[in-house]
Amino acid sequence: MRTLLSAAVLLVAVPVAEAGAAAPVPPSDGLRSAVRQMVTDGFPGVVAYARDGRGESRAAAGSADLATGEPARPGQRFRIASNTKAFVSTVLLQLEGEGRLSLDDPVERWLPGVVRGHGNDGTAVTVRQLLNHTSGIYDPTTEPGFFAPYLEDHDWDHVYTPRQVIGMAVRHAPLFRPGRGWAYSNTNYLLAGLVIEAVTHRSAPEEIHRRIIAPLGLTHTSFPVTDSGVPGPHLHGYDFERRDVTRFSPSYDWTAGAMISTVDDLARFARALFTGRLLLPAQQRELQRTVDLPAASGYALGVRRAELPCGTPGGAPTVVWQTDGGGPGYTSMSLITADGGRQLVLAANLFDLAADLKHQPPVPKSGAAAGAMTAVLCR
Repeated sequence: MRTLLSAAVLLVAVPVAEAGAAAPVPPSDGLRSAVRQMVTDGFPGVVAYARDGRGESRAAAGSADLATGEPARPGQRFRIASNTKAFVSTVLLQLEGEGRLSLDDPVERWLPGVVRGHGNDGTAVTVRQLLNHTSGIYDPTTEPGFFAPYLEDHDWDHVYTPRQVIGMAVRHAPLFRPGRGWAYSNTNYLLAGLVIEAVTHRSAPEEIHRRIIAPLGLTHTSFPVTDSGVPGPHLHGYDFERRDVTRFSPSYDWTAGAMISTVDDLARFARALFTGRLLLPAQQRELQRTVDLPAASGYALGVRRAELPCGTPGGAPTVVWQTDGGGPGYTSMSLITADGGRQLVLAANLFDLAADLKHQPPVPKSGAAAGAMTAVLCR
């Protein structure tokens, strides 16, 4: 396997036509080196999209499929995991902008009786608190037993419905009173998906497609509900043992992380979102209002604010907005500078769920992603 990885390094720049897009250019030496280093550090394959002052570029290294030796290429699809949350928060913010709901509505208004029992109270939890993870609602997907049908029984097509997962969550007491703490919980976004359905009377995946995927022309982005495969040309996903875990039911993740996309489509979504094309000004401000709690680390509504230490020590950092995701076989992140001028989307095809459930690092140790950020996002 080491020989296959070392032999399969490929670096490419692929032009993609897009209205108003920057001119395609070869990847910078810094991005090329970072992507190649990530493969050397243990990722089977890595793909990247970058946009900087020179134009836009793509790079790839390593293998999309270890069994066949197919090289990784920038246009290949992958599971985007929690990057999905930004799509969900965008739809809810659009609905608020249309006057159809308020972020301060109690969850009980839209989902009567769903958040109830064992100290859970849907009248005390707001839609905003779902989106910024201050609800205190428990997340059963942190339990190893939750994934036993997949990891132990190898039933890769096993289906959990959103209401089943939420039912498991509310059998636990809340982690804290709503608004009094911060804890990342996939349950929040399953509830958010149900709120979308309650307001629109359409399925959440349909509403995301109607409002975001279709208008932006994200032709390689999809939202499977129970289909365990990844359609079209794609990266195969792996764990640390190099077992192929591409086939994995997305049902448990639904509006918390079931979507599939490419680096180009994620970049196009981020450009639209953070340059104000998808939201009214008031909702744009809500999207980017961070939680004032240390544990939140810059988290807002499905997106996160971060600062890159660019330039000289003590100089002003570069502010970026980030989404990211990690789940069986795949890890990815999308970053855009606050002025919208520079972007980086990175995806790799290794994430070890079993390690993550043991609170161990689920991806290879590598500092190369930071090098890619510096190369692309710092002026």
